[in-house]
Amino acid sequence: MQLQLPQPSPDALSASHALQNLIAEEIRRHDGWISFARYMELALYAPDVGYYSGGAAKLGKDGDFTTAPEITSLFGETLAHAAGELMAQSVPQILEFGAGTGKLALDILTECAAAGIPLESYSIVELSGELRARQQQTLANFPQVKWLDDFPAAYSGVVLGNEVLDAMPVSLVVKSESGWLERGVGFDDGKFVFVDQPCDAALVAQIPYEEELSVGYLTEVHPIAVGFMGTLASMLAAGLEQTGKGGAAILLDYGFPASEYYLDQRSAGTLMCHYRHHSHPDPFYLPGLQDITAHVDFTAMAYAAVNNGLEMLGYMSQAAFLLTASLGDRLLKTSPEDARAYLPQANAVQKLTSPAEMGELFKVLVVGLDVQLPARFDRADQTRRL
Repeated sequence: MQLQLPQPSPDALSASHALQNLIAEEIRRHDGWISFARYMELALYAPDVGYYSGGAAKLGKDGDFTTAPEITSLFGETLAHAAGELMAQSVPQILEFGAGTGKLALDILTECAAAGIPLESYSIVELSGELRARQQQTLANFPQVKWLDDFPAAYSGVVLGNEVLDAMPVSLVVKSESGWLERGVGFDDGKFVFVDQPCDAALVAQIPYEEELSVGYLTEVHPIAVGFMGTLASMLAAGLEQTGKGGAAILLDYGFPASEYYLDQRSAGTLMCHYRHHSHPDPFYLPGLQDITAHVDFTAMAYAAVNNGLEMLGYMSQAAFLLTASLGDRLLKTSPEDARAYLPQANAVQKLTSPAEMGELFKVLVVGLDVQLPARFDRADQTRRL
């Protein structure tokens, strides 16, 4: 398939070629085959040349995709109040994973200051040097912000992850007449190609409904995201032991419960690539210059959290979460009579909450220890669907 996409600059093309050579050498060192998860890890995170570790703009109008915080500050303002209600039961601090341009942190910090929500520290775990530099510039006026290279060993407070789980490397599996195969990556005639080999039993064990799926069914499994949830659980448990205070994680992303993730209509999987606001399915196109993502299996994430000792606090659509968290009240702080100011905000709220936009595809998973979402979230909760 020939993709008709914008041409990269010579420097960007050179960086992509360097990454392609690095991945090809990795494949050669491993007898001509690496897992797709390893390919995706290198494409996104290889030092200096991976998509998230290189220097290209990723977010906003000049990047490859736009996230909710880039659409409107109302998103961060609403999350500030939701986080504030959880921090009141815990410790007044926030830990954000993958903070993008820093816009979400900026909006939360600004709203906390304006609304009198106590927030003593805001920590960011960021793997991208380029994004960390942008964040440091954006958040220069907030001395309570600090950057970390990894999970703290123990933590109490609120953890935020907006579109973090979807960027974690996934394994690809396909069902054959003889059983499940792992779809990995080889290098042939100067090109990356998919190569299948027998699937490890541990990987097969992570495929829900595996006996019911038809021959030829291709899907993703999420061992790295499952591992992330386990580490998150350990961190919050250690925080509770250390401080006597629990904590909660609010994870927002696009995806489905397992009963919808593995429907017949998704027999080709959910893997998707984003390049200059174009979406396409080819993960081998210009490695390092495009994002590679997969939808999140929220059932797997919830089970990983609970099996590692966390409590399910809530699962709902992004629309239900934001509206229950008073997004509408935030909008009405701008008078509808001031059409020039109000209409762009109303359009942004529509994008965040409409079922045709982000409202239903994006979900919110809240897990934690020794804290609870306010009772008003009960009517929005859809944990039973997991």
